[in-house]
Amino acid sequence: MGRVGVDLYPLQTGVGLEDVTSFGKFLGGSATNVAVAAARHGRRSAVITRVGEDPFGRYVRRALTDLGVSDEFVSAVPGLPTPVTFCEIFPPDDFPLYFYRLPVAPDLMIAADELDLNAIRDADIFWCTVTGLSRDPSRTAHHAAWEARGRRPLTVLDLDYRPMFWESPEEATAAVRAALPHVTVAVGNLAECEIAVGETEPEKAADALLDAGVELAVVKMGPEGVLYKTAGEEGRIKPTPVDVVNGLGAGDGFGGALCHGLLEGWPLDRVIRFANAAGAIVAGRLECSTAMPTTAEVEKVMEAGRV
Repeated sequence: MGRVGVDLYPLQTGVGLEDVTSFGKFLGGSATNVAVAAARHGRRSAVITRVGEDPFGRYVRRALTDLGVSDEFVSAVPGLPTPVTFCEIFPPDDFPLYFYRLPVAPDLMIAADELDLNAIRDADIFWCTVTGLSRDPSRTAHHAAWEARGRRPLTVLDLDYRPMFWESPEEATAAVRAALPHVTVAVGNLAECEIAVGETEPEKAADALLDAGVELAVVKMGPEGVLYKTAGEEGRIKPTPVDVVNGLGAGDGFGGALCHGLLEGWPLDRVIRFANAAGAIVAGRLECSTAMPTTAEVEKVMEAGRV
């Protein structure tokens, strides 16, 4: 449930947008990319979101179904354009994003009375992002969805904090802390953990997430790998080496693979290693949604021990 749009990514790297001469068009948006990534692992997935009544909105719906994601819960908002996102690509670690989501993104107009609460309650896994909490009616709709699930296992919050979507960091912190008691899994990098629980040291961040009510905390540490922790188990997974092309979709590839591993019931060590490898594969590709790997591709990387 959450963000969707059209990614217009440059086909030239190492130059600013003012010097780019051609772009590729791809389905985008964090929650949407996670749904696509899960579908690539054979999962039956759908995304709850909204688009504009425009050609890009029609493109989004077609791209979703082409990539194996149901558009049953996608609706249009008259008068609002489907969001477009540009980026610049400066490997290995600089990928500025430019969001065009004005006057307001349709995906923030998801309303509680439009939700299929039965589908949300019955889903084996339900994934939301912090961006969806940045504005009403979407914020209220998220809480309605969580109330319908009643803390069912595998209710996930991606801590995906984008400062340009918020009035202030303090507003984001308040919204995340109100959400954490309703979810069972939280996933985020160290900067996002700082917004969520005020901690940037990995162990302390994981502990604070558990103290807030989460049952599984997954803390992504960039070049240091990933820390995971529950009340009775913890571990660290080393990063998967990769020649980075575009790091923007790695977290969503990680998320879709995390969903798959959790649904398979694998040991947590295997789940996180699998998700880490999936994210690395995506980081080695240009686009996000269409870059998501299959299970076989991820397992091949894991067997080789490298990308």
